[in-house]
Amino acid sequence: MSKKKQNVILNNVEIIDIAAEGKAVARIDGKVIFVPYAIPGSIVDVQIVRKQRNFMEGKIVNIVKQSDKFVDAFCEHFGICGGCKWQNLLYGEQLFYKQKQVADQFQRIGKIDFPEINNIIASPKTVEYRNKLEFTFSCKRWITQNEIDEQAAITNYNALGFHIPQLFDKVLNINYCYLQPEPSNAIRKAVYAFATENGYSFFDIRGKGGFLRNLIIRNNKCGEVMVIVVFGCEDEKKRCALLDFLQTKFPQTVSLQYVINTKLNDTISDLDVICYRGSSFLMEEMNGLKFKIAAKSFYQTNTEQVLNLYQTVFDFANVNSSQTVYDLYTGTGTIALFLARYAKKVIGIEYIAEAIEDAEYNAKINSIHNVDFYAGDMKDVLTADFINTNGKADVIILDPPRAGIHPKVGEVILNAHPEKIVYVSCNPATQARDLLMFTAEYKIEKIQPVDMFPHTHHVENIVLLVRNKTVAP
Repeated sequence: MSKKKQNVILNNVEIIDIAAEGKAVARIDGKVIFVPYAIPGSIVDVQIVRKQRNFMEGKIVNIVKQSDKFVDAFCEHFGICGGCKWQNLLYGEQLFYKQKQVADQFQRIGKIDFPEINNIIASPKTVEYRNKLEFTFSCKRWITQNEIDEQAAITNYNALGFHIPQLFDKVLNINYCYLQPEPSNAIRKAVYAFATENGYSFFDIRGKGGFLRNLIIRNNKCGEVMVIVVFGCEDEKKRCALLDFLQTKFPQTVSLQYVINTKLNDTISDLDVICYRGSSFLMEEMNGLKFKIAAKSFYQTNTEQVLNLYQTVFDFANVNSSQTVYDLYTGTGTIALFLARYAKKVIGIEYIAEAIEDAEYNAKINSIHNVDFYAGDMKDVLTADFINTNGKADVIILDPPRAGIHPKVGEVILNAHPEKIVYVSCNPATQARDLLMFTAEYKIEKIQPVDMFPHTHHVENIVLLVRNKTVAP
């Protein structure tokens, strides 16, 4: 776009809705305009920053009239770090638009019949609800507009915080984050201060060099903390000095671990996590069950809300002692163990081998013996022969990644003819797409959205599919 087009400003634009990815929507002359951080019901002046054939994108340059759905954002980093983009939208309205997102995706993508959607389950907490956060070290931090306006000399370019949206090499230094309870902020600030005072190098994301790379903080309901420091290279003296400092300053850190990552990417799933002090895992309790949370374990990040999520899965599945349940994409076996106490047998399948090790450990410490876990790619493990060997699936639980399920997996499920399918998804769009595979033989009986991530557009959704009685196996 030319500079002239980039400076086009549309006045008195009314924001009418919120789209699937959380951007506010306006319409001018039949064309959609996406406007981040706008609130439905507001009237704004918008500068167009991108123009396509079917839509435009813009940014607010002036608020003519503020919506009655607006509320002041509570975080000083709002609008910059990219997280919690709905802070300025009343929480009740957040719930409304999340539920609407589910309905819209089912109508637009699924084009299938579905019953009235149950009222979304609100999160018990809207701040400090996460049990895990990952921060990034950078030697080339994001310079804020305030710093530019003040024209003061900038001497410190180090950051420990979150990536700026759509800019992989820019990290915003975080002063205070409301997502995780203390001592999360205290630990992050202490690490930053210690590293700065002792001349530790922060990672250069483009140059792929530097000593400090990532900081991961996990906690459980008891207030115990796990800290994992990811180093870009090994320097035993500096590494031990930082870890010893953390152990002394934060005694509630019952698990202190580190990783040496010299790869080009930040993932640690294929790297060794070394326990420096304390335990290699945390324990969490939920509904009378204990769960081991290791450094690489997947565990739902909203600790209090996850019980409502799993209770809904339990209610939808409604298993009995004569039934066999298949829990696909089982992770560390949380749902599988929830159901095993009431089922004849549960089969759990998960791609990540370490997660299956945790699942087996969790079954052992909870004295649950009617669960078998298998590791491998779902489309390769879940076959007709596998089902013949392990028994007929009466109920199948699906909780796949955001991308949804592979068509081969859907085909095997259909050929297995389970009485019920309970599909849990963090992406209603791919969920709606996948449901099309089952609608010839199954009826959607219940839909339950759950808010796992307040102040974001993300929504978890649970669907109960029941096999049509008229369809022969």
